Amino acid sequence: MIDTTPMFVDLVAQIDTVPLQASEELLPEGLDISFKPLPSIIVVAMMLSFLAAGVLYKVADTDDMWVAGRSIGNIENGMAIGANWMSAASYLGMAALIALSGVYGLAFVVGWTTGYFILLIFMAAQMRRFGKYTAPDFVGDRFNSDTARAIAAITTFLIGFVYALGQARGMGLVGMYILGDWSAITGGVLSAYQTMMVLFMVVTVAYLTLSGMLGATKNMVLQYVILIGAFLLGLLATGWTAGFSTVLPQIEYGMLIDQLGAEFSDPFAGGSYYLWIATCFSLVFGTCGLPHVLVRFYTVQNERVARWSCTWGLFFIALLYLSAPAFAAFGTALYGQEIGAVYGDPGMTGAAGDVIVVLAAQLAGLPTWFVGIVAAGGIAAAVATTAGLFIAASSAISHDIYANIINEDATQRQQVLVGRLSIVAIGALSTLFALDPTAPIAALVSFAFSLAAIVLFPMFFLGLWWENTNRQGALAGMTSGLIIWLIPMFNEGHFGSGWGIEWLATWMPAIGSGLVGVPIVFAITIIVSLVTDEPPLETKQMVRQCHSPDPMPSDKTAADVVAEKNGNAPADD
Repeated sequence: MIDTTPMFVDLVAQIDTVPLQASEELLPEGLDISFKPLPSIIVVAMMLSFLAAGVLYKVADTDDMWVAGRSIGNIENGMAIGANWMSAASYLGMAALIALSGVYGLAFVVGWTTGYFILLIFMAAQMRRFGKYTAPDFVGDRFNSDTARAIAAITTFLIGFVYALGQARGMGLVGMYILGDWSAITGGVLSAYQTMMVLFMVVTVAYLTLSGMLGATKNMVLQYVILIGAFLLGLLATGWTAGFSTVLPQIEYGMLIDQLGAEFSDPFAGGSYYLWIATCFSLVFGTCGLPHVLVRFYTVQNERVARWSCTWGLFFIALLYLSAPAFAAFGTALYGQEIGAVYGDPGMTGAAGDVIVVLAAQLAGLPTWFVGIVAAGGIAAAVATTAGLFIAASSAISHDIYANIINEDATQRQQVLVGRLSIVAIGALSTLFALDPTAPIAALVSFAFSLAAIVLFPMFFLGLWWENTNRQGALAGMTSGLIIWLIPMFNEGHFGSGWGIEWLATWMPAIGSGLVGVPIVFAITIIVSLVTDEPPLETKQMVRQCHSPDPMPSDKTAADVVAEKNGNAPADD
């Protein structure tokens, strides 16, 4: 008999996801919540530098707003990919999941890196050769459908919103360590966590509204240097000071595993084998469907730079991902020594788990200013990813819906204005919902990966590699994909009180719904495409152009090249 216990629901319950209300506090046990002058100066200076970059690289046209003028080099773009990718879920949440659920948390390490190999081999250069501004732009032009464009744009906005909830939670939790409890300035209306979260989200929205993609990319390079330096130095210092490691904590932490208990080291203590596979699958293919990741390949000059950007990005990402399990082990050991039992009832809460990186540095007895640097890295990670998400979401609204559907005669000034208003809108929406987080950081982010895997990845992959994929197939696949994704989200109570269907939570958990959803959407898209009319010849020629060995000019798209070959005027981008 197969155990149908809803593993993900049990895991979330274990990680303490009691809804946060305005009158309550989300205070990680053991974390020093107080104003710290030197760390505060560091964080304020960091945020001011982000604002300064926004002013310095202030944009006035759509090319700089959405794709940074296609002027970013491979190493610079690789660092931007790293910063864009390594969110609060990577910097904070991944170590938290490994600490709280042991081997199950490694699904996030595997899933979030393997996806880049698929991007490198199958999608990076091809997407660049297609040459549009945004992911919905690709969908709309490839499938000759404004309806498909609109669905992709709405999905992009929804991904940005769900993904940003985890970043906002990370900002609020880490901000409390650095700046303390500022809830008094709101008259007690907001808690300490909520006040910090709102503060950092406001600053993030402010600099993005000014800078667009060009300024965001320049900031991401700076943010990567901050976050990777803070993480690696924090890991080395924590391991050395606590006596766990000397030079290579990424290898030496293995000596601790026997001391951390079965919950940390047993393969299926934190989640079933099926849940591990489902989570990993969704993360791998969600990576290949995230609009804010794919848009980075549009910011470079040509497909060669796109490939090298992906390679450098994977290297920069691996520096942190190979280190997160070590930080989780050190934090778990120190928590058990200094605070109390990590597992059981009571055990480590989700709030403490989400700041285990900062908490480990604090419990190791490192100087407050040094711990503040580690915390600043977490904020930089959250801000960098939020920037990429909001740019992708705002471009979906401004470029794909407003300029391509609502007002085809929109000027560049109007598009930039709508884009900025969209950033403010998604920022306000994310801030509002992040006041009451329903799950830990990594879980919140993973819901967005499932959505990207189910709805967008099949469209990108089939659109690039099967020229007979048509409009009807794409519309059927995307519509069914949205429905499939929403079912487990409603079932587990992320969009309401929840249905509580146990077998559905077991076999189609929200965190890993891509394992069921992606094959279904592929099948629907292919079958509908086969039984309906083939796409136009020009569309097939664009797909072939994406795989042509001939180099393409940086200012040309696949549609432009096809139009010139056919003796027509180049397509108007």
